[in-house]
Amino acid sequence: MTSLPRPTTDLSADEARRIVLRAQGFLGAPDRRAGVRGVLRHLGAVQLDTISVLARSHELVPYARLGAVGRTTVDRAYWTDTHAFEYWSHAACILPIEEWPHFAFRRRAYRNRPHWNHELPDGAYEQVVKQLRAEGPLTATELGGAKRTSEWWDWSGSKVAVERALMYGEVVCVERRGWKRVYDLAERAVPERLLHDELDDTECLRRLVRLAGQSLGVGTRADIADYHRLKGEQVDTVIADSGLVPVTVEGWGRPAWADPAALGAAPRGRHRTTLLSPFDSLIWERARTERIFGFTHRLEAYVPKPKRVHGYFAMPVLAGGRLVGRVDPAREGRTLVAKQVTLDGAGSVPAVARALVEAAGWVDCTDVRVERVDAPELREPLARELTRALG
Repeated sequence: MTSLPRPTTDLSADEARRIVLRAQGFLGAPDRRAGVRGVLRHLGAVQLDTISVLARSHELVPYARLGAVGRTTVDRAYWTDTHAFEYWSHAACILPIEEWPHFAFRRRAYRNRPHWNHELPDGAYEQVVKQLRAEGPLTATELGGAKRTSEWWDWSGSKVAVERALMYGEVVCVERRGWKRVYDLAERAVPERLLHDELDDTECLRRLVRLAGQSLGVGTRADIADYHRLKGEQVDTVIADSGLVPVTVEGWGRPAWADPAALGAAPRGRHRTTLLSPFDSLIWERARTERIFGFTHRLEAYVPKPKRVHGYFAMPVLAGGRLVGRVDPAREGRTLVAKQVTLDGAGSVPAVARALVEAAGWVDCTDVRVERVDAPELREPLARELTRALG
């Protein structure tokens, strides 16, 4: 295939899959000069999560695209020089600071929200803003305590207040310290040229729909809405003038839109072989993942252990532009433990071994141990490949 069809035409399922892989940074040479910051801008959002097995998800996302970038380098890239901020997008996400104005619609919605899960004590909001102005940046603990009791949901008045201020946009999370949010006033943390809520909802939505389309490459209405957790109706109001173009994708059975730049040249280059965080934006939406890759993805960390099929933190394995298996990892000292490996046939064995060995080196492990393979006949071939890859 030398080129893709012109916009507003038909795409084969394979063309769509390759467009998606390139848009998500898994096909072609990575932009190593732009590094982690380039990955963040390219994706538009990197999800945060509390679970840490090999590493936290926001570290795994650039690793999957760039290879063994240092973990301290990742955090520095996100949080220094006012490069990023944390806010509610697809979930709690790190976002490029340039997108601050485009989340004005969500800040306004929070300010107008009539009901909350936590009551805001009288005077607490004003107190945390005053304290941050005098002493910030501070964690919730430094502001007076994150919780009233040991229960995870029982927030202190200070925590309720500072989280409300975060949603309103008066306060910004400027980094994570020991996984605790560090808060500062937006007036200090956001560059002056970006610190405004001047864009109306339509402008904000148009921008986020366009960004979602660029980050996805091609997607349905539901795919595009899910990327920044918009409502389908919000997408409908702006999709026609978002700059995305309508396409038909073989086998999708529903209308789709594509980034016109993604249709200009056929996706080419080297495919990345890697373990994926279950929270990677390539596989955020389960129905989309099944539609594109024929792969059922489900995080089982919150599933009772007896009911888990693939493991607590099963990480899909990407190789050759396909999802070819899963690994549920753990670490014991300097050994990466594959507690459970699920393989898509014998052909996936070399790729899974390569992904395991690279991940082990990234987290400073010198050995890999496999505990269980779903297909027993593939256990020995996998062991041989691991021995070869480990050298």
